[in-house]
Amino acid sequence: MSFTRRDFCAFLGTAGLASLINATRGDQPVASGPRVIAYNVYAFDGWPKDRPLAIRAKRLGQMPTRVAQDLALYQPDIINFSESPAQQQAEEVAKRLGMHHVRFPSGKNWPGTILSRYEIVESAGAPIVGGKRSEDLFTRHWGRATLKLSDDENLVVHSAHLMPGPDPAVRLRETTEMLRSMAQDIEANRSMLLIGDLNHTPDSEEYRMWIDAGWVDTFTAVGKGEGLTIPANVPTHRIDYILARGPIAKRIVEGRPLFEGAFRLNDQDPHGFALSDHLPQFAVFGEKE
Repeated sequence: MSFTRRDFCAFLGTAGLASLINATRGDQPVASGPRVIAYNVYAFDGWPKDRPLAIRAKRLGQMPTRVAQDLALYQPDIINFSESPAQQQAEEVAKRLGMHHVRFPSGKNWPGTILSRYEIVESAGAPIVGGKRSEDLFTRHWGRATLKLSDDENLVVHSAHLMPGPDPAVRLRETTEMLRSMAQDIEANRSMLLIGDLNHTPDSEEYRMWIDAGWVDTFTAVGKGEGLTIPANVPTHRIDYILARGPIAKRIVEGRPLFEGAFRLNDQDPHGFALSDHLPQFAVFGEKE
C-alpha cells in the first residue's frame, strides 16, 4: 500500500495528529507522569507580527496547525496558553492534539486556556475568596482546574497571567489573592501546578512569596543556565513558569525553556518569524510512587 504526501497531510489532520502523538510515545523513554508546557502564545499573531510571512500565515488560518504541530513534538499532557487566541482557534488546537480544554476569560482582552489529555473534572475563573474580583486585578487571566490523572490521583492546576510592568504593586496583590485562594489545597497537601506568564523575574518579591509558600520552581529544581523565556530571539528575562507543590513537586524530572524550532526567532532570517515573542517553558514529572 502506497502512502502519498497527500495521504500524510490528511493524516496530520484533526484526528491524525492526536494519533501520531500517541503512536510516537514509544519512540523514546518518556516519564509516565505529566509532560507540561506553559506558553504565552501572543494570540497566534506570530512574532514579529508585521513580518509578511507571519501576516500570511495568519490570513491563511495556518497558526493553529503550526502551533499544534510544534507542541506535539514534545508529547505534552498539559498545556497552558497565556494571551490565548480566539476561542475557535484554541479549540482547533485542542482537537488536533486530542485534548480537553477550558477557557478562562480575561478582565480585559488576554484570556487563558488549559489544554489537557486528562479529564478536566472542574474549573473556575478567578476563584477569589469572597467571589468578587476587583476591576484592577487579573486583567489578564487566572483560573483553576482539577485534572483527573488516574482513578486515585487528581491534580489542581492554576493558570495565570499576571499584570506586566516594572511596578509590582498590582502583581503583589494578585499573588496575595491567589495564595489566599490556594490555602485550602495547600493545607491538604494536594498536588498542584501553577503555570503561566507571571510577569516577574526570580529576583522579585512576588517570586519569593511563591517559594515561601512552598512552591517549587521546576526549572530551578532541575534546569541548567538561566532559563530565559523572552524575547524569542535573544532571551533576556525569565517570566514564564511551571511551579509545583505537594506530592508532585517531588517528581520533577526535567525543566527547561524551548529555545528551539519554530519557537525561536532567527535574527539572521529577515523573512522568518517565531510562533510567539515568548518561549514555552517545559517540565516533565515522573511516575507516582
